[in-house]
Amino acid sequence: MNAPPSLPSSKHAGAARVAVIVPAYGVAHLVGEALESLKRQTLTDWECIVIDDGAPDDVAAAVAPYLHDPRIRFLQTANGGVSTARNRAVESCTAPLIALLDGDDLFRPTYLETMVAVLEADPQVRLATCNARIFGAVSRERTCVESKQGNGDGTRGSLSDVLDRSFNVYIGTTFRRADFEAVGGFDRTMAQSEDFDLWVRLMMLGGEAHYVDEVLGDYRVRPGSASSNAGRMLLGNIRVYDKVLAALAPEAPERTLVERLLAESRSALSFEHAMDRIIDGDTRAGLAELRDVVRAGGIVGGPVWRAAFALWQIAPVLARPMLRWRRRAHSRGATAAGGTFPSFLELEG
Repeated sequence: MNAPPSLPSSKHAGAARVAVIVPAYGVAHLVGEALESLKRQTLTDWECIVIDDGAPDDVAAAVAPYLHDPRIRFLQTANGGVSTARNRAVESCTAPLIALLDGDDLFRPTYLETMVAVLEADPQVRLATCNARIFGAVSRERTCVESKQGNGDGTRGSLSDVLDRSFNVYIGTTFRRADFEAVGGFDRTMAQSEDFDLWVRLMMLGGEAHYVDEVLGDYRVRPGSASSNAGRMLLGNIRVYDKVLAALAPEAPERTLVERLLAESRSALSFEHAMDRIIDGDTRAGLAELRDVVRAGGIVGGPVWRAAFALWQIAPVLARPMLRWRRRAHSRGATAAGGTFPSFLELEG
């Protein structure tokens, strides 16, 4: 199937081919950068909804200079969380494809052109994603994807690949409105990992995820943001896996994988709690919990880990500064993404 022309003029093309959803809670000082990146797109047949769901800052004033562009609209609602905000924005637009651009992130100029072409060319693609630069409150800039995607050809991902995160889906992802509506949109009850939850439910419709091996976006990590907190991410993952188990048929081949991922995520969360206890100053109890978690779950291992425990047995006072340093050094953005757990859990990493 031939893809439609990539660069029509929005002035003459009629209805938009893709709607870009921009939640802007608390990022009034950054949303202009996001909109500038949108205005630089090579594909011009888009519509954009910027949504302010009761933000504490003046998003309206930040967006006002862009409203002379008829493709950009501004929506103000009462605060209901990011999932509610995105759902409301999708309901207010009409394009058959939906792209997500958080108000503090950026699209590279060919993002929409590339993603729209993938989805319009192949009806089996449930979501189209790409690589992106991670920047901001990170110890070093890197890309979201630094290794082969999934267990197949590196371009196409299965439900299992998305579940175990061997196929990493960047939040700046594009999908079909019809599929979004079929799965009920973002789950408003999810306080964390709401994007992961949506990707999984889209993939449960059948078909595949498609990865474009190009850096087409810039993902900003801000201090204290949800994406920088491993414990909250693990809680979100656990909720997603619980939902998947409830939805899968008893004979579904993915059940064994999800059960394993759920057990590992719970072990990893216990590991996080033990680290928190040590960092908060309760070293003796925290080290005991850490040993129990490691023995039970095999989360980390190898000579570095054994040497660390041997050192802490002699000088437990060193555990707190070492683990505090390791958490900072291996926070999101410091090392490669993908895999089930944040990479700072892998002491050999």
